[in-house]
Amino acid sequence: MTETLFLNARLIDPASGRNELGALLVRDGRIEAIGDRAKAAATSRADRVDLAGHLLCPGLVDMMAFKAEPAACLAGGITTMALMPDAGRPLDTDAAVEHVTGRRGGVRVLAYGAATRGLAGQEMAEMGLMHAAGAVGFSDGRRAIGDARVMRRVLSYAARFDALVVQHCEDPALANGGVMNEGATATRLGLPGIPAAAETILAEREARLTELSGGRCHLGQVTAAETLDVVRRAKARGVRLSCGVSPHHLTLNETAVGDYRTFAKLSPPLRDEADRAACAAAVADGTVDVIVSVHDPQDEEDKRLPFSEAAPGAVGAEALLALALTLYHKGEADLITVLRCLTSRPAELLGLDAGRLVEGAPADLVVIDLDAPWRIDKTALHGITKNTPHDGLPVQGRVRRTLVAGETLYQA
Repeated sequence: MTETLFLNARLIDPASGRNELGALLVRDGRIEAIGDRAKAAATSRADRVDLAGHLLCPGLVDMMAFKAEPAACLAGGITTMALMPDAGRPLDTDAAVEHVTGRRGGVRVLAYGAATRGLAGQEMAEMGLMHAAGAVGFSDGRRAIGDARVMRRVLSYAARFDALVVQHCEDPALANGGVMNEGATATRLGLPGIPAAAETILAEREARLTELSGGRCHLGQVTAAETLDVVRRAKARGVRLSCGVSPHHLTLNETAVGDYRTFAKLSPPLRDEADRAACAAAVADGTVDVIVSVHDPQDEEDKRLPFSEAAPGAVGAEALLALALTLYHKGEADLITVLRCLTSRPAELLGLDAGRLVEGAPADLVVIDLDAPWRIDKTALHGITKNTPHDGLPVQGRVRRTLVAGETLYQA
């Protein structure tokens, strides 16, 4: 029997709203007791850890990543991550899903199955078999399913087993050839732009198709104020439409592109400041369901190219928590709401036994020094590639310890 008693912890469980000083007992990989019961239930063999008021909350559940880098995840407090189906070879069979699902470096890795064969957007993949093999949802990853009839069929079939369908929210025809947000900055740089309407139009379509099919659709990343209005209206009429936002779009706007700075080339692109502020407000009011890392590291040779030729994407796992906490430190959203978007809400959407501080739950936990200042330094990141648009950014809030199944796998 292994046993750890955490004392003087600020216990935060976003699912229930718990926010109190107390103790928590971990025994054999699960949460044994919380509060006064924890002290009473601990045996003399328990390893006692005084957290000195630091936050103790559920480990982060990241429901959108394109590469599994366990060291980066654990340093960022991520204990469960869902891998997109186009991270490498298309995950469009049950065998492919089974192959990538499991523990990697201690992190729980889950997988989405491809919604269409070969991620080509033409005909449905074997979704039933992949669901049975453990797929947590279905998506074509970085590619939007552009054909409305195919998307309706995917949503309708997934609804049979209440599976989530994740859509890259960007109309392929309107986005074709664009490399950054359409607007004054793109005009000044002479770069072809992607209008925010490309996102909003597809979001409106998906809201209607979700309503028609009775399924569940998740817009992987939203970036525009008008898109968020579409989501609000859909939710108000009972449509099971959810959405996520990346920390990049919460903390940066299109000016980060500067003079052709390819590390700020993302998909979807960074928008203007009004859209960034709208995304932050949508986290605060609950319109945004989850904050996702969109961990998509690119090789340096794929970034050090002319802007139009450079690959979109950036690392996101290690700084996910600190960047999300920027909303709290700036007064744009309360702490419980921000942490809910990182823990219990993604777990709910994916149907996981995770993201909660309750007795009997897996002891996937993170200890956070909420006010610890640090500066994002690409050279100090744990991932293999270092391409981040946040290099040099001062942030507050640092992971001090990450546990999976009660085992400490990261400590700073």
